[in-house]
Amino acid sequence: MNRKIKRALISVSDKTQLIKILPILKKLNIEILSSGGTYKYIKKCGFKCIEVSDFTNFKEILDGRVKTLHPKIHSGILFKRKNKKHLSQMKVQNFKNIDLVIVNFYPFEKAVLENKNINKIIENIDIGGPALARSAAKNFNDVVVITSNYQLENLIHEININKGATSLKFRKKLSQEAFNETAYYDSNISKYFNKINDNRFPKKITINGTLVSKLRYGENPHQLGAFYSRDNVNELEKLNGKELSYNNYNDIYYGLDIINSLPKGIGTIIIKHANPSGVSINKKKLLSFKQAFNCDPISAFGGVIICNYEVNYEIAREINKKFFEVIVAKNFNNKALSILKKKKNLRIIKNNQKHNSNEIIVNTLSKNLILQNSDNENFNRKNFKVVSKKKPSKKILNDLIFAFNICRFVKSNAIVLTNDCSTVGIGSGQPSRLDSCEIAVDKVRKFNHKTDNLVAASDAFFPFVDGIELLVQSGVKAIIQPYGSIRDKEVIKFANNTNTVLVFSKTRHFRH
Repeated sequence: MNRKIKRALISVSDKTQLIKILPILKKLNIEILSSGGTYKYIKKCGFKCIEVSDFTNFKEILDGRVKTLHPKIHSGILFKRKNKKHLSQMKVQNFKNIDLVIVNFYPFEKAVLENKNINKIIENIDIGGPALARSAAKNFNDVVVITSNYQLENLIHEININKGATSLKFRKKLSQEAFNETAYYDSNISKYFNKINDNRFPKKITINGTLVSKLRYGENPHQLGAFYSRDNVNELEKLNGKELSYNNYNDIYYGLDIINSLPKGIGTIIIKHANPSGVSINKKKLLSFKQAFNCDPISAFGGVIICNYEVNYEIAREINKKFFEVIVAKNFNNKALSILKKKKNLRIIKNNQKHNSNEIIVNTLSKNLILQNSDNENFNRKNFKVVSKKKPSKKILNDLIFAFNICRFVKSNAIVLTNDCSTVGIGSGQPSRLDSCEIAVDKVRKFNHKTDNLVAASDAFFPFVDGIELLVQSGVKAIIQPYGSIRDKEVIKFANNTNTVLVFSKTRHFRH
């Protein structure tokens, strides 16, 4: 059923789009109520407006904390227009109906990003705005609610074609969106207080996000997909190419986890199916890219490149010789962009991510959730213990730590072989650790990588000697692994008998 709008209440923090609706309300003789800054803005624009305090005969108090929280306001929104009892009570109280609520909330998210002062942040917790939105959304049979600027165009269209009225279908849709908005807003407040109180796993949780884009499909064409931002920040700035796919996003964020663990400005990663096909750190950026690619040039085909430096002309020219889906970098100079944009479908992404090493990771188990904090702490030498008779050189130890760092980002069971801080063989995702060893070794042989300073990392301990034996027989000079196996002594004995460097880690790094 259509409902005529006689009176509107407007209370908005963001006033940038308000001028669009004001002339329409005037034209349709719709009375406007407002308060605070919104009231002043409407009057400044030259439109008639009744201040809420004059409407309620109650002055706002407590530094503006209480303005619209008044029975006359909420009764005007909530009463059922066809309920005789409600109509009678409204008449006795001399309360008037409010048929349209336009509201957006104090910028709490922005306040958290810009402030460390908890008192300033608390003052940006909106009470009256969400209360108005909930009241109007609950009574969608009679009232229309606007909670976002983008909805104003739809409202203008609706009341123009319906001569100042709205349809039930329209009101119902906006009601659903209003409850989404209040839920999102409250979840951000909850997230903030959980964070400052270090309550990582509260009794009840909410997972929120803002829609960035609907995707053509999900992981496969028969699945629906969409990408949401959890902090409402545009981390990935697309400079060229098609829209990103579900699998592109998945690979990019896997790669960003790795790139954030590397020294700034010297690292290149190539990701394929949420696994690194090659990683290299080198102060010579072009060499870093080439080494990452050469680790496994077959798997790199159609992959995602992620680097923590500005891409220049030389690197761009090298990239254009191969086929990649996406390249993500801190920046691109103009010459590099001119080269890369020649490939119309290549997604060129500027990385604006601000890394947070203490994020909570959420995974799904059917309809359930499983949470943990992220595994991306920075390693140092105190994390490791040399347990073999042969001691590593400084260079070898650095290479071992590099290999172990990359290993924790590879799907388990994981084996990573490196040479001079570049991967040369990666074995991933096998139920058997021995199989992962064989795959990694096979990559080294297949692509003729040097084995002069070959080192190996395992994400968990070797349960038997056979894995470490295979690595040593294949030219590995040093191995790093977590301790904890009942056969640790056997592994150490084998290392000593073969003059192999063996380093134990204090931590295990499964990734499934």
